[in-house]
Amino acid sequence: MKKVFVNGYGSIGSRIVEFIKDDPEIEVVGIGKYSPDSKVNEAIEKGFKVFVPEKNQNSFSDFKIAGNIESALDESDLVIDASPGGNGFKNKKLFYEPRDILSIYQGGETVDGENAVSDILFNSRVNYNDAIGKKHVMQGSCNVTGMGRILEPLRKTFGSSIKRFDVTLVRRWADIEQTDTNLTDTIELTESPHHGEDVKSYFGKDSPLFVRAIKVPTRQMHLHIMDIRFQNNTPSVNEFHNVFKDEYGVATLWTAKGTKDVRDFAQNLNFSFKDTNMIHIHANMTQKIDDTIQIMYSDDQTGIVIPENHMLLQAMLFEKTYEESSKHTEKLFNMSEKKRLLEENFRKI
Repeated sequence: MKKVFVNGYGSIGSRIVEFIKDDPEIEVVGIGKYSPDSKVNEAIEKGFKVFVPEKNQNSFSDFKIAGNIESALDESDLVIDASPGGNGFKNKKLFYEPRDILSIYQGGETVDGENAVSDILFNSRVNYNDAIGKKHVMQGSCNVTGMGRILEPLRKTFGSSIKRFDVTLVRRWADIEQTDTNLTDTIELTESPHHGEDVKSYFGKDSPLFVRAIKVPTRQMHLHIMDIRFQNNTPSVNEFHNVFKDEYGVATLWTAKGTKDVRDFAQNLNFSFKDTNMIHIHANMTQKIDDTIQIMYSDDQTGIVIPENHMLLQAMLFEKTYEESSKHTEKLFNMSEKKRLLEENFRKI
């Protein structure tokens, strides 16, 4: 059994630890907290040991703290860094590299420049095997993960027939749990979004992918509008949808009127954290126009990267094959059953 420490207990950390605690191959050492707030008691009440930075222990005198983060890392085989963007690099230098501990970072970090946390950005559908044997790996953000789940099956199926991908990311303003974040009444324009370059880090810098992004005042998922242009032999809409018929983590929906319909369905069926953990192709919006297929799909924001973290953990800690890892992740997340339920509920009428 391997020991894992989750350093951070926000939207990502709280989800990850809730799932991996049920993994029989893993012992959760605990979670790291940096702010003395209500989330500390929430974690303790769920049975997790809470560790804090040694220099900040006095700030947590009102809580039942298990110890300091430094000691928790000393007894861990792997750390999942779930701290706010930019802090992962600081933690790497301060905590992880000196201990030579296997480390997973989240999408708020970078694989470029002097603040790079890794030389690989992970997407299980694209480069799973590249993570085996690595000590430091960055998990892609929710939008980057979602694009990989759509683009890779298309590249595998249609190859050089594809001329280019143009994607508009309609990003949610805040996560569901971030109730203290106000949704501003505006459509915010994103200059030079990182998402395209992040995807190209695992597809290749010359990939014909062009990305623009806006942020809108909602907590109900991201939406991607994608145009796929073909050199020749543009597929029909049915041929296009068939690519994803058996694709893991991608559900094809026909009657959802919006992202909240999908979220409400997940809540009604008591999916953990109201997450589906997948991509939802809104098939009723798919069009073929001359040499172009236009699609819209929603991305389960934070929820989509949680099974990805578990896949990455298995590659780094156990050096499992992709097939072995997928089967084990399925036992925890029940992705196939979620897909079946979603497609049945939002089936074509």
